[in-house]
Amino acid sequence: MMHHAQIAQRAFNTPLMVDPAKALSFLSGMGPRITGQEITFHGVDLPAPTAEHTTPPARASLFSNDLAQRHQRNGSQPFAVVDGIAVIEIAGTLVHRGAWIGQSSGLTSYEGIAAQLQAALADPGVRGIALDIDSFGGEVAGAFDLADRIRAARAQKPVHAFVAEHALSAGYVLASQADRIILPRTGAVGSIGVVALHTDMSGALDQKGIAVTLIHAGAHKVDANPYQPLPEAVHDQMQRELEVVRFLFADTVAAGRGDRLTHAAALATEAFVFRGADAIAAGLADEIADPVTAFRSFAAAPRGTTTPSRKGPQMTTTPEISADATTPVATPTVAAAPEPPTAAANATSTTMTADAIRAEAAEVAQVCAQAARLGVTIDAADAVTRGLKPEALRARVLADLAARSDAAGIIATAPAAAAAKDSPIIAAAKKAATDAKR
Repeated sequence: MMHHAQIAQRAFNTPLMVDPAKALSFLSGMGPRITGQEITFHGVDLPAPTAEHTTPPARASLFSNDLAQRHQRNGSQPFAVVDGIAVIEIAGTLVHRGAWIGQSSGLTSYEGIAAQLQAALADPGVRGIALDIDSFGGEVAGAFDLADRIRAARAQKPVHAFVAEHALSAGYVLASQADRIILPRTGAVGSIGVVALHTDMSGALDQKGIAVTLIHAGAHKVDANPYQPLPEAVHDQMQRELEVVRFLFADTVAAGRGDRLTHAAALATEAFVFRGADAIAAGLADEIADPVTAFRSFAAAPRGTTTPSRKGPQMTTTPEISADATTPVATPTVAAAPEPPTAAANATSTTMTADAIRAEAAEVAQVCAQAARLGVTIDAADAVTRGLKPEALRARVLADLAARSDAAGIIATAPAAAAAKDSPIIAAAKKAATDAKR
């Protein structure tokens, strides 16, 4: 049974890393069911997708591995194993929560992928992991956390991504964390961007004589509601949020790809989709090959040897028992690729964790707020998008204030709460004022 309210909640007013054409195709098919009437798109004519039906999934938890354990209790693994390689399918629309393994009604859940990944790492009979990817993307929620887990898995066992035509948006977030990305000649990767959908039903309601009154507490409680046109201020706020997510998207890709696709280069793609040889040239993939042939080469690598590659960790199968002697793991021999001199300049941005990115973004926002109290306007979202560091922003504020020659007036604008512990901007301003009086 389709739960339209849940679908609408996942599809509208939330950031999505999905190919725009796929999103419009989804809306043309499901939109009438969700809104109760036909939906039209200016200049777009897309066929409705074919519905699929399957058995409702069982329950699961973010904090346990019941999904994989259920399969193991039945005497099976939650993935196919071919010559010691665990094959994890990442196909269709990607969603955050979903207590099932593989596809369900055309959806693949991050929970299910994580369960398979954990089981593959714990299985001593698995010496490598193949991500079988064919996805236009999906939800932002959960994508970056799963990407971190895939990247961490490379320290235990080699991970190769085999693109069966499409690894776009959220699909590319996951593919980019593999040691290598292999795609066919017509394969498409990229779309490093974010999109949010908003539906305006006010005109249709007016035609039917229906008036909707939203009674709410909190000025922003009904932002982006579907019963009125999207206000410009709300639109701008959503745009800023999407830019921050795009920044995290690019940073996650850079963490997985290293010098092959830096943070700045990922942002510079402007969500463009690359195919075949163009994807290799742009650093979004590593090899053009028939996925089946490439997988056979990956699986045929003998134990104790490495898969030929000039980038990333290589395959090894030297077994080692973990400290608790309960979970066998495979410790890979890592052939470190030499870093070019320019890589040092990007080291900070390419190795920062998601928590570090959020912390830095928060610090940037704090600097911008302090600057605003001093009469200096800086767009925080723009600063985050451009990767400006807090130190650079503070220097910019001080330079602006120095140019105005009003350092003495800055001290008076500092909030009383900051008296106990001045911000770096206020402290520097006080010092400048004191020096000016001498």
